[in-house]
Amino acid sequence: MRIAIVGASGAVGQEFLKILEEHDLQIDELLLFGSERSAGRTYMFRGRPLTVKLLQHNDDFKGVDVALVSAGAGTSREYADTITKHGTLMIDNSSAFRMDADVPLVVPEVNFEDALDTPRRIIANPNCTTIQMVVALNAIEKLSHIRRVHVSTYQSASGAGASAMRELEEQHKSLAAGREPVVEKFAYQLAYNVIPHIDVFTDNGYTKEEMKMYNETRKIMHSDIEVSATCVRVPVMRAHSESIWLETEEPVSVEAARKAFAEGEGIILADDPQNKVYPMPLFSAGKEPVYVGRVRKDIASPNGLAFWCVSDQIKKGAALNAVQILEKLIDRSNGR
Repeated sequence: MRIAIVGASGAVGQEFLKILEEHDLQIDELLLFGSERSAGRTYMFRGRPLTVKLLQHNDDFKGVDVALVSAGAGTSREYADTITKHGTLMIDNSSAFRMDADVPLVVPEVNFEDALDTPRRIIANPNCTTIQMVVALNAIEKLSHIRRVHVSTYQSASGAGASAMRELEEQHKSLAAGREPVVEKFAYQLAYNVIPHIDVFTDNGYTKEEMKMYNETRKIMHSDIEVSATCVRVPVMRAHSESIWLETEEPVSVEAARKAFAEGEGIILADDPQNKVYPMPLFSAGKEPVYVGRVRKDIASPNGLAFWCVSDQIKKGAALNAVQILEKLIDRSNGR
Protein backbone atom coordinates (compact mmCIF):
# COMPACT_ATOMS: atom_id res chain seq x y z
CA MET A 1 0.00 0.00 0.00
CA ARG A 2 1.26 3.45 -0.95
CA ILE A 3 0.18 6.32 1.28
CA ALA A 4 0.79 10.05 0.95
CA ILE A 5 0.64 12.77 3.60
CA VAL A 6 -0.14 16.25 2.26
CA GLY A 7 0.82 19.00 4.69
CA ALA A 8 3.46 16.80 6.29
CA SER A 9 5.20 19.61 8.21
CA GLY A 10 2.09 20.93 9.95
CA ALA A 11 0.85 19.90 13.40
CA VAL A 12 -1.64 17.38 11.99
CA GLY A 13 0.81 16.16 9.35
CA GLN A 14 3.35 15.43 12.06
CA GLU A 15 0.66 13.61 14.02
CA PHE A 16 -0.11 11.51 10.93
CA LEU A 17 3.54 10.43 10.92
CA LYS A 18 3.47 9.50 14.61
CA ILE A 19 0.23 7.54 14.37
CA LEU A 20 1.29 5.65 11.24
CA GLU A 21 4.55 4.82 13.03
CA GLU A 22 2.67 3.49 16.06
CA HIS A 23 -0.16 1.64 14.32
CA ASP A 24 0.32 -1.72 12.68
CA LEU A 25 -0.38 -0.73 9.08
CA GLN A 26 1.36 -2.47 6.20
CA ILE A 27 2.84 0.47 4.27
CA ASP A 28 4.99 -0.25 1.24
CA GLU A 29 5.78 3.40 0.56
CA LEU A 30 5.03 6.65 2.36
CA LEU A 31 5.24 9.92 0.40
CA LEU A 32 5.34 13.35 2.02
CA PHE A 33 4.14 16.55 0.33
CA GLY A 34 4.18 20.17 1.42
CA SER A 35 4.42 23.81 0.43
CA GLU A 36 7.50 25.58 -0.89
CA ARG A 37 8.34 26.44 2.71
CA SER A 38 8.45 22.82 3.87
CA ALA A 39 9.63 21.08 0.68
CA GLY A 40 13.06 19.55 1.21
CA ARG A 41 12.63 18.93 4.93
CA THR A 42 13.45 15.43 6.10
CA TYR A 43 11.55 13.35 8.65
CA MET A 44 12.27 9.88 9.99
CA PHE A 45 9.68 7.14 9.55
CA ARG A 46 10.25 3.57 10.72
CA GLY A 47 14.00 4.12 10.72
CA ARG A 48 14.26 5.72 7.27
CA PRO A 49 14.54 9.39 6.26
CA LEU A 50 11.74 10.75 4.08
CA THR A 51 12.03 14.04 2.22
CA VAL A 52 9.04 16.33 1.73
CA LYS A 53 8.23 16.88 -1.94
CA LEU A 54 6.70 20.07 -3.27
CA LEU A 55 2.96 19.68 -3.88
CA GLN A 56 2.36 20.35 -7.57
CA HIS A 57 -0.23 19.83 -10.29
CA ASN A 58 1.36 16.75 -11.85
CA ASP A 59 1.13 12.95 -11.69
CA ASP A 60 2.90 12.44 -8.35
CA PHE A 61 -0.19 10.73 -6.91
CA LYS A 62 -0.38 8.08 -9.61
CA GLY A 63 -0.23 4.72 -7.86
CA VAL A 64 -0.95 6.23 -4.43
CA ASP A 65 -3.78 4.39 -2.70
CA VAL A 66 -4.68 6.93 -0.01
CA ALA A 67 -3.71 10.55 0.61
CA LEU A 68 -4.09 11.91 4.15
CA VAL A 69 -4.51 15.64 3.59
CA SER A 70 -4.19 18.45 6.13
CA ALA A 71 -3.03 21.56 4.34
CA GLY A 72 -5.98 23.93 4.71
CA ALA A 73 -9.27 24.29 2.83
CA GLY A 74 -7.82 26.38 0.01
CA THR A 75 -5.13 23.84 -0.79
CA SER A 76 -7.60 20.96 -0.56
CA ARG A 77 -9.94 22.60 -3.04
CA GLU A 78 -7.13 23.50 -5.42
CA TYR A 79 -5.45 20.09 -5.43
CA ALA A 80 -8.39 17.69 -4.98
CA ASP A 81 -8.59 16.84 -8.69
CA THR A 82 -4.81 16.42 -8.90
CA ILE A 83 -4.79 14.07 -5.92
CA THR A 84 -7.77 11.96 -6.98
CA LYS A 85 -7.50 11.89 -10.80
CA HIS A 86 -5.71 8.51 -10.88
CA GLY A 87 -8.02 6.93 -8.29
CA THR A 88 -6.30 7.95 -5.04
CA LEU A 89 -8.70 8.16 -2.10
CA MET A 90 -8.35 11.56 -0.43
CA ILE A 91 -9.15 11.71 3.29
CA ASP A 92 -9.32 15.45 3.90
CA ASN A 93 -8.95 17.15 7.25
CA SER A 94 -10.06 20.63 6.14
CA SER A 95 -13.51 22.20 6.00
CA ALA A 96 -13.46 22.29 2.17
CA PHE A 97 -15.85 19.43 1.43
CA ARG A 98 -17.55 18.60 4.72
CA MET A 99 -21.02 19.73 3.78
CA ASP A 100 -20.92 18.65 0.11
CA ALA A 101 -23.73 16.17 -0.51
CA ASP A 102 -21.48 13.86 -2.55
CA VAL A 103 -18.67 13.74 0.05
CA PRO A 104 -19.15 11.54 3.13
CA LEU A 105 -18.35 13.15 6.49
CA VAL A 106 -17.13 10.30 8.64
CA VAL A 107 -16.45 9.44 12.27
CA PRO A 108 -15.80 5.69 12.09
CA GLU A 109 -17.39 4.86 15.48
CA VAL A 110 -20.61 6.53 14.33
CA ASN A 111 -21.13 6.29 10.55
CA PHE A 112 -18.36 4.24 8.98
CA GLU A 113 -20.71 2.85 6.30
CA ASP A 114 -20.83 6.32 4.74
CA ALA A 115 -17.13 5.94 3.88
CA LEU A 116 -17.98 3.16 1.43
CA ASP A 117 -19.71 5.58 -0.98
CA THR A 118 -17.15 8.04 -2.38
CA PRO A 119 -18.21 9.24 -5.85
CA ARG A 120 -15.52 11.94 -5.83
CA ARG A 121 -12.89 9.74 -4.12
CA ILE A 122 -12.98 12.15 -1.18
CA ILE A 123 -13.86 11.49 2.47
CA ALA A 124 -14.08 14.49 4.79
CA ASN A 125 -12.85 14.53 8.37
CA PRO A 126 -15.22 16.55 10.60
CA ASN A 127 -14.23 19.47 12.79
CA CYS A 128 -12.38 18.45 15.94
CA THR A 129 -15.09 19.61 18.35
CA THR A 130 -17.75 17.73 16.41
CA ILE A 131 -15.77 14.48 16.32
CA GLN A 132 -15.39 14.04 20.06
CA MET A 133 -18.97 15.12 20.72
CA VAL A 134 -20.61 12.71 18.26
CA VAL A 135 -18.54 9.78 19.54
CA ALA A 136 -20.07 10.45 22.97
CA LEU A 137 -23.56 11.28 21.66
CA ASN A 138 -23.68 8.09 19.63
CA ALA A 139 -23.57 6.00 22.82
CA ILE A 140 -26.71 7.73 24.12
CA GLU A 141 -28.46 7.80 20.73
CA LYS A 142 -28.50 3.99 20.86
CA LEU A 143 -30.62 4.23 24.03
CA SER A 144 -33.02 6.97 22.93
CA HIS A 145 -33.11 9.49 20.12
CA ILE A 146 -31.45 12.77 21.08
CA ARG A 147 -33.65 15.76 20.34
CA ARG A 148 -31.31 18.61 21.22
CA VAL A 149 -27.87 19.43 22.58
CA HIS A 150 -26.39 22.48 24.24
CA VAL A 151 -22.60 22.44 24.32
CA SER A 152 -19.92 24.81 25.54
CA THR A 153 -16.41 24.04 24.33
CA TYR A 154 -13.12 24.82 26.07
CA GLN A 155 -10.68 24.66 23.17
CA SER A 156 -6.92 24.55 23.56
CA ALA A 157 -4.38 26.71 21.79
CA SER A 158 -3.24 23.82 19.61
CA GLY A 159 -6.59 23.94 17.82
CA ALA A 160 -5.22 27.05 16.10
CA GLY A 161 -1.96 25.35 15.10
CA ALA A 162 1.64 25.06 16.22
CA SER A 163 2.25 28.82 16.02
CA ALA A 164 -0.67 29.41 18.40
CA MET A 165 0.87 27.01 20.90
CA ARG A 166 4.13 28.93 20.70
CA GLU A 167 2.29 32.21 21.15
CA LEU A 168 0.59 31.02 24.35
CA GLU A 169 3.94 29.81 25.69
CA GLU A 170 5.63 33.11 24.83
CA GLN A 171 2.80 35.13 26.37
CA HIS A 172 3.26 33.36 29.70
CA LYS A 173 7.02 33.97 29.54
CA SER A 174 6.52 37.64 28.67
CA LEU A 175 4.02 38.25 31.44
CA ALA A 176 6.23 36.48 33.97
CA ALA A 177 9.10 38.76 32.93
CA GLY A 178 6.95 41.90 33.13
CA ARG A 179 6.85 42.39 29.34
CA GLU A 180 3.85 43.13 27.14
CA PRO A 181 2.74 39.85 25.45
CA VAL A 182 2.60 39.57 21.68
CA VAL A 183 -0.92 38.92 20.31
CA GLU A 184 -1.12 37.66 16.72
CA LYS A 185 -3.03 34.36 16.50
CA PHE A 186 -5.97 35.24 18.73
CA ALA A 187 -8.32 38.19 19.07
CA TYR A 188 -6.87 38.94 22.51
CA GLN A 189 -4.17 37.75 24.89
CA LEU A 190 -4.93 34.10 25.68
CA ALA A 191 -2.62 33.67 28.68
CA TYR A 192 -4.63 34.04 31.92
CA ASN A 193 -7.74 34.62 29.82
CA VAL A 194 -10.58 32.89 27.97
CA ILE A 195 -11.89 34.14 24.62
CA PRO A 196 -15.50 33.35 23.57
CA HIS A 197 -14.63 33.71 19.90
CA ILE A 198 -13.37 30.97 17.54
CA ASP A 199 -13.56 31.60 13.78
CA VAL A 200 -15.64 34.45 12.29
CA PHE A 201 -19.10 35.51 13.43
CA THR A 202 -22.06 34.81 11.15
CA ASP A 203 -25.30 36.75 10.69
CA ASN A 204 -27.15 34.77 13.38
CA GLY A 205 -24.62 35.67 16.09
CA TYR A 206 -22.96 32.24 16.12
CA THR A 207 -19.43 31.74 14.87
CA LYS A 208 -18.56 29.44 11.96
CA GLU A 209 -17.01 27.05 14.50
CA GLU A 210 -20.31 26.88 16.37
CA MET A 211 -22.32 26.38 13.18
CA LYS A 212 -19.98 23.54 12.17
CA MET A 213 -21.07 21.68 15.30
CA TYR A 214 -24.72 22.15 14.32
CA ASN A 215 -24.44 21.19 10.64
CA GLU A 216 -21.80 18.46 10.89
CA THR A 217 -23.50 16.64 13.77
CA ARG A 218 -26.75 16.38 11.80
CA LYS A 219 -24.94 15.05 8.70
CA ILE A 220 -22.81 12.50 10.57
CA MET A 221 -25.64 11.16 12.72
CA HIS A 222 -28.26 11.33 9.90
CA SER A 223 -30.43 13.05 12.45
CA ASP A 224 -32.76 16.00 13.02
CA ILE A 225 -30.86 16.72 16.25
CA GLU A 226 -30.68 20.40 17.21
CA VAL A 227 -27.29 21.65 18.44
CA SER A 228 -26.56 25.00 20.06
CA ALA A 229 -22.87 25.63 20.72
CA THR A 230 -20.71 28.26 22.36
CA CYS A 231 -17.05 27.80 21.46
CA VAL A 232 -14.40 29.25 23.76
CA ARG A 233 -10.60 29.37 23.51
CA VAL A 234 -8.87 28.62 26.82
CA PRO A 235 -5.18 28.83 27.86
CA VAL A 236 -4.60 25.08 27.62
CA MET A 237 -1.87 23.79 25.33
CA ARG A 238 -3.51 20.64 23.94
CA ALA A 239 -6.83 18.70 24.13
CA HIS A 240 -10.33 20.17 23.93
CA SER A 241 -13.00 19.91 26.62
CA GLU A 242 -16.77 20.13 26.22
CA SER A 243 -19.61 20.61 28.67
CA ILE A 244 -22.58 18.85 27.07
CA TRP A 245 -26.28 18.89 27.94
CA LEU A 246 -28.67 16.75 25.92
CA GLU A 247 -32.35 15.94 25.88
CA THR A 248 -33.64 12.56 24.72
CA GLU A 249 -37.10 11.48 23.56
CA GLU A 250 -37.36 8.96 26.40
CA PRO A 251 -35.75 9.34 29.83
CA VAL A 252 -32.29 7.77 30.15
CA SER A 253 -31.03 6.98 33.65
CA VAL A 254 -27.57 7.94 34.79
CA GLU A 255 -26.77 4.26 35.29
CA ALA A 256 -27.80 3.42 31.71
CA ALA A 257 -25.83 6.37 30.36
CA ARG A 258 -22.69 5.39 32.27
CA LYS A 259 -23.01 1.81 30.99
CA ALA A 260 -23.45 3.06 27.42
CA PHE A 261 -20.39 5.29 27.69
CA ALA A 262 -18.32 2.52 29.29
CA GLU A 263 -19.19 0.16 26.45
CA GLY A 264 -19.08 2.78 23.69
CA GLU A 265 -16.49 2.40 20.93
CA GLY A 266 -13.62 4.84 21.34
CA ILE A 267 -14.79 6.06 24.77
CA ILE A 268 -13.16 5.81 28.19
CA LEU A 269 -15.49 6.47 31.13
CA ALA A 270 -13.69 8.40 33.87
CA ASP A 271 -16.53 9.18 36.26
CA ASP A 272 -15.90 8.99 39.99
CA PRO A 273 -16.16 12.60 41.18
CA GLN A 274 -16.15 11.63 44.87
CA ASN A 275 -12.57 10.47 44.33
CA LYS A 276 -11.75 13.37 42.00
CA VAL A 277 -11.86 11.19 38.89
CA TYR A 278 -13.01 13.11 35.82
CA PRO A 279 -11.47 13.85 32.41
CA MET A 280 -9.00 16.73 32.08
CA PRO A 281 -6.78 17.97 29.24
CA LEU A 282 -3.75 17.54 31.50
CA PHE A 283 -4.15 13.75 31.36
CA SER A 284 -5.82 13.40 27.93
CA ALA A 285 -3.25 15.18 25.75
CA GLY A 286 -1.44 12.77 23.45
CA LYS A 287 -3.96 9.96 24.02
CA GLU A 288 -6.38 8.42 21.54
CA PRO A 289 -9.78 7.92 23.27
CA VAL A 290 -12.64 10.29 23.96
CA TYR A 291 -12.94 10.61 27.74
CA VAL A 292 -16.34 11.11 29.41
CA GLY A 293 -17.15 11.94 33.03
CA ARG A 294 -19.34 14.05 35.36
CA VAL A 295 -22.36 12.12 34.07
CA ARG A 296 -25.49 13.33 35.83
CA LYS A 297 -29.22 13.77 35.46
CA ASP A 298 -30.17 17.28 34.44
CA ILE A 299 -32.22 18.78 37.27
CA ALA A 300 -34.02 21.16 34.90
CA SER A 301 -35.38 18.54 32.49
CA PRO A 302 -36.81 15.03 33.09
CA ASN A 303 -35.31 13.85 29.81
CA GLY A 304 -32.02 15.68 30.23
CA LEU A 305 -28.48 14.42 30.83
CA ALA A 306 -25.29 16.38 31.38
CA PHE A 307 -21.70 15.24 31.07
CA TRP A 308 -18.13 16.41 30.52
CA CYS A 309 -16.06 15.28 27.54
CA VAL A 310 -12.32 15.66 26.80
CA SER A 311 -10.24 14.52 23.85
CA ASP A 312 -6.95 15.36 22.14
CA GLN A 313 -8.10 17.33 19.12
CA ILE A 314 -4.89 16.72 17.14
CA LYS A 315 -5.25 12.95 17.63
CA LYS A 316 -8.93 11.94 17.66
CA GLY A 317 -10.05 15.37 16.50
CA ALA A 318 -7.90 15.22 13.37
CA ALA A 319 -5.12 12.78 12.43
CA LEU A 320 -6.30 9.71 14.35
CA ASN A 321 -9.86 9.92 12.99
CA ALA A 322 -8.50 9.91 9.43
CA VAL A 323 -6.20 6.94 10.10
CA GLN A 324 -9.05 5.04 11.76
CA ILE A 325 -11.15 5.55 8.62
CA LEU A 326 -8.28 4.10 6.60
CA GLU A 327 -7.86 1.15 8.99
CA LYS A 328 -11.56 0.29 8.85
CA LEU A 329 -11.56 0.49 5.05
CA ILE A 330 -8.63 -1.95 4.98
CA ASP A 331 -10.40 -4.29 7.41
CA ARG A 332 -13.52 -4.20 5.23
CA SER A 333 -11.55 -4.93 2.07
CA ASN A 334 -9.92 -7.88 3.86
CA GLY A 335 -13.30 -9.24 4.93
CA ARG A 336 -12.92 -8.37 8.61
